[in-house]
Amino acid sequence: MTYPQTNLALHRLVTDGVVPGVSYSFIDGDRVETGVIGQAALVPQAEPLRPGMLYDVASLTKVVGTLSVVLQLLAQGRLHLTDSVSDWLPQWQDSRVTIQHLLTHTSGITGYIPHRDQLAAPELTAALLQLHVGPTFNRQMVYADVNYIFLGWIVEQVLQQPIQAVAQQRVLTPLGMQHSTFTPNNAEQCVPTAVTAERGVIRGTVHDPKGLVLQRRCGSAGLFSTVADLTRFCQAYLRPEAAATVLPPQWVHHLLSDWTPTHQAGRSLGWALTTAQWPTAHRVIWHSGFTGTYLVIDPLMQQAMVFLTNRVHPIAPNEPYLDQRNAVISTYLAEKSRQ
Repeated sequence: MTYPQTNLALHRLVTDGVVPGVSYSFIDGDRVETGVIGQAALVPQAEPLRPGMLYDVASLTKVVGTLSVVLQLLAQGRLHLTDSVSDWLPQWQDSRVTIQHLLTHTSGITGYIPHRDQLAAPELTAALLQLHVGPTFNRQMVYADVNYIFLGWIVEQVLQQPIQAVAQQRVLTPLGMQHSTFTPNNAEQCVPTAVTAERGVIRGTVHDPKGLVLQRRCGSAGLFSTVADLTRFCQAYLRPEAAATVLPPQWVHHLLSDWTPTHQAGRSLGWALTTAQWPTAHRVIWHSGFTGTYLVIDPLMQQAMVFLTNRVHPIAPNEPYLDQRNAVISTYLAEKSRQ
């Protein structure tokens, strides 16, 4: 198992200065190939990237933590896709929005919160619950953190614990993701993210502003993880029957379907959908994180890729990265078909 073209594309990201460094794994069933390339940090001084370092994985929190718990509750009949958000969060006024809308980013929830990042958690919570539903409701997929923040609060209503505590107990610990955490106790083991005037070098604390404010009650960001732990997570997805208490197989197998109202928006529950062409065209799930992370999982072929970078170091948002990331995914999907 080698992926020379994908490896070349990963090295090019570093040598072209698109990202400081990359940690990755290619998964083929039980066989795993891992590597690290480049630097963990460029400022305040260069620091080599080491195997096993923790990354702020940003929105991968949505699928690793929050979605996994929601799938468990759906399997147990404690939540239903058709539940109205207002059934669980009475402060939310629009009864049309369901859990399925949140999971597929078709809720249409929108609105502007003045000075959002300066609000304390109670004020930010109240402001988010006062947002409104716009014209994209039930028609278009518009990716938004608020959907998974609401899902985290709904999980909290069901289980009476903050979503991040629940994710630790119900997902990370039982899957053996022993280095993954929402509260790193050693910042030096974490890859730094952005450098800002307000916060300096952000290292070992969540980069996402809403995650920083909401802390344990944030279901959209906040997880720190390693290549090895995310490899375990991907392998559990490839064989959910072996991790059935964490990833209900009957739901995991349905994640290759488009769950949006039109069934044409390229979105499953939680995951984005793309296509691999070999042996015949078939769906693959993937998800990215703002800090420069993504997972690609191909259940049919029992293959997956973990890709972790710190694309916001030292400066966000680093737009050129997005095209390069998509090119790496395309290269990987094409190359793995020839394995």
